[in-house]
Amino acid sequence: MKDTLTALIVSIVDQKDSVVVEEQIGEEGIINFIVTVAPEEMGKIIGKEGKVIRALRNVMKIPAMKEGKRINISLTDTNPPAESEQVIEPSA
Repeated sequence: MKDTLTALIVSIVDQKDSVVVEEQIGEEGIINFIVTVAPEEMGKIIGKEGKVIRALRNVMKIPAMKEGKRINISLTDTNPPAESEQVIEPSA
């Protein structure tokens, strides 16, 4: 299933080298796929109103159901936002 999800995501994005799919077994045997892409590619994966990621989740449910498993797909980007820093300017 991981290879299928990776192939689908690579076909959507431009920066194919930035795609990383991790597979983790969670509670109750649920398979968690953590997809990491470049920040500028995130919009392509999510799509308008989440339609693309919703479609990916629905497509990936098919092989999971055939194997009798449950899956979860979550997204992360390669550069998580840094903590906001407060800049104090000297007064004149």
